[in-house]
Amino acid sequence: MIAATVGRHWGSAVLIGLRLQNIALIDSLDLSFDQGFTVLTGETGAGKSILFEALDALLGGAQGTAGVRLLSFGEERGQIEASFALDSAVEHWLKDQEFDSEDAELVLCREWRRQDNRVSSRFRLNGVTVNRQQILTLRPLLIDLTVQGQAQQLARPGQQRRWLDRFGGVVLERSLLQVKQSWSDWQQNSLRLEQAQANWQQLQRQRQEEEMQLEELELAQLDDCCEDKSLQREQDRLVHGVRLQEGLGVLIGRLKLGADQVPSVLDHLAACVNQLQAMSLLDSSLVTQLDQCLDFEAGLQDLIHQLEHYGSVLESDPERLGQLQERLAFLKRLERRFGLDLPQMLVRRDELRNHLAVGGAEAALEKLKKEEENARNCMDRANQSLTVVREKTARQLEQKLMTYLRPMGLENVRFKVQLNSAMPSENGADAVQFLFSANPGQPLAPLAEVASGGEMSRFLLALKTTLSAVDGRSTLLFDEIDAGVSGRLSGEIASLLKDLALHRQVFCVTHQPLVAAAADHHFRVSKLVEQGLTRSRVSQLRDTQSRMQELADLAGGDLAEARAYAASLLDHQVA
Repeated sequence: MIAATVGRHWGSAVLIGLRLQNIALIDSLDLSFDQGFTVLTGETGAGKSILFEALDALLGGAQGTAGVRLLSFGEERGQIEASFALDSAVEHWLKDQEFDSEDAELVLCREWRRQDNRVSSRFRLNGVTVNRQQILTLRPLLIDLTVQGQAQQLARPGQQRRWLDRFGGVVLERSLLQVKQSWSDWQQNSLRLEQAQANWQQLQRQRQEEEMQLEELELAQLDDCCEDKSLQREQDRLVHGVRLQEGLGVLIGRLKLGADQVPSVLDHLAACVNQLQAMSLLDSSLVTQLDQCLDFEAGLQDLIHQLEHYGSVLESDPERLGQLQERLAFLKRLERRFGLDLPQMLVRRDELRNHLAVGGAEAALEKLKKEEENARNCMDRANQSLTVVREKTARQLEQKLMTYLRPMGLENVRFKVQLNSAMPSENGADAVQFLFSANPGQPLAPLAEVASGGEMSRFLLALKTTLSAVDGRSTLLFDEIDAGVSGRLSGEIASLLKDLALHRQVFCVTHQPLVAAAADHHFRVSKLVEQGLTRSRVSQLRDTQSRMQELADLAGGDLAEARAYAASLLDHQVA
């Protein structure tokens, strides 16, 4: 674990310490840092930038061969570890990622291991293994790195828009959030419509098949879910008509007419009624039995009436029988055709009627078109609102940057944030381009194309200074941001960095004595050759004498004039 001062009160997520093991020209290094403005100096090739490269790698950079090159030659393992003080934004991130945030510090570690000619690496956060994507989401909360040659960064798609949006702060963030939501809604509706349209031919074929099914079911005139059973019963009567007539004759004969000189059942029952009537005259208690017998007689008469009616409708009709058998065979074929029984076919017919009703599939497609159109209109309105906010923010950014650019030797500078229409996306419908002109008569042109190295450095410093006031409190790292500028201008840069460090922790690799003299903390990077191996060493210059010597080296060596100049710089800073 990196040694860090305990009990400090940090207003932001600042870098407290850095430890390197077998990284590039550094075999072992353990540094502690404080708030304010820190510079790193040393001769060219000593390895000053390696500390920034290490932090970049630690926070998700240096992938592939770039990461392999960081591992010291001939070593099997290498490690970078950094400790940061927590602030509310980092604590919120830890909570979202379900990490314990009770500790006062956050410790990040990245380790490389060489095995079987392959190099692998892994990330750890407070001892827990994490993936690179998590580290990349954490990175903006911890460091903001500005290096030489960042014109390439300017050319990255959307980078200038992202800078403008950062400057817009909470107000622009709200508008952007609405755009992202409306974009997502439109994407979903557009995808549904696209899929429906892509499947339209298939839907048409399906519709034609369903129409044929419905036509077939409609022609079948299916109205009774028990029709097949009714037809089967009627068919049975017609097929067995003769036998049923014979049986009916026997029944009616025995019940009503009698047979073989034997009285009918009705005759026997009538005789029973007469006998009971006579007996009831002698014993009135038999009246109940007489009534029952009379009921039997009436019921028998009704049964005979029903059988006679059945006999009147019972017939053997070959034509009707043929119709019944044809209908039954048709229903059987229909059941096999659809794989459904008669009640299920009635349900299927009703479903098809509803589905193929006027406005069925077409109405569904039209509904999707309307939903997509509404979502697109909503997205367009959100994009328009965002454009208005961006236009206002662009004018504010232009004015703010001018206050920093002009004092840095760019008295005639002109700067404009140009917004052009772009294809809508989750980031709106604006293409943002920074236009720049440093000299009178020079037309505004894309910054990355016309700015010199020194102008680009000063612009990026002004931009990062401007952004630092509105978008968080991460540590700012500048790698030779003052390269290519004169002594007077380096003084302006030093002053700006000094003011910036009042609110943010600032690191700067520099060759300028004016910038180095302005620092609160000064580290010197040197290169040593020991036993045939080149190594980098980093030492903090804590006393005035060692700082003065380093400033003299930056100014021109051990000459008396250089030492006097260095002393005057330090005296001026103290004053």
